[in-house]
Amino acid sequence: MNKSVAYEHGGVELEGILACDDSKGTGLRPGVLLIPEWWGLNDYVRGRADAIAKLGYVAFAADMYGKIVTTDAKKASELAGQFYGKPIMAERARAGFDQLAAHSLVDRARVAAIGFCFGGTVCQALAYSGAPLAGIVSFHGGLIQVPEGAARRNSAKWLVCHGALDPMVQKDQVDAFLQSADAAKMDYQFNIYAGAVHAFSNPDADALAISNGLKGIAYSPSAARRSWADMKRFLNEIFEAAPTAAR
Repeated sequence: MNKSVAYEHGGVELEGILACDDSKGTGLRPGVLLIPEWWGLNDYVRGRADAIAKLGYVAFAADMYGKIVTTDAKKASELAGQFYGKPIMAERARAGFDQLAAHSLVDRARVAAIGFCFGGTVCQALAYSGAPLAGIVSFHGGLIQVPEGAARRNSAKWLVCHGALDPMVQKDQVDAFLQSADAAKMDYQFNIYAGAVHAFSNPDADALAISNGLKGIAYSPSAARRSWADMKRFLNEIFEAAPTAAR
């Protein structure tokens, strides 16, 4: 089952996508929140939500912009730019989290968030805000160093999937993030995929790069396959470790 869900945040009308495989039974199951790239809730993220549902989870792809999807990098930059460094980044994502957690089949003790590029950064902000997450997965996302006091609020284990040649997130940024995560004693895995640049998981990345004159953005079939397999193992691990919530 894949359906649109209307909700709102801060007076903005939003429309997310709920995906759930009815053949998996009627018992409680983990939930996975998906946060899109800066293009908005497009067909790529809808497809990822369906793939998550086929794994036996309830998936909810959040709308960060208010029913806006674009293929224009300038417009996407403007849309995403309003969130960076501001509380609204986590707050808007939390609105999507609340939609997922309220679903009758979702085990609230076993909810994770995954995000792509901009969405990966959003998942980090959501975890730092103290949202009750078992884990997050950031696919080729920008990195947020651990803010003061955030380690105490964070309940999530982290998997960061990073392209070795990503020009958008360079080595000094990686080093600074890892140093802050180690200092905060975060529970994280940081996986690096050889030859991969930004947006490596998205099969549409090459066409988007060409149409917008972007460099350092390309699909990598091997990195996409490996990171998705790493995500599946990670979700199995964190969901098996978490207690089942009572409803």
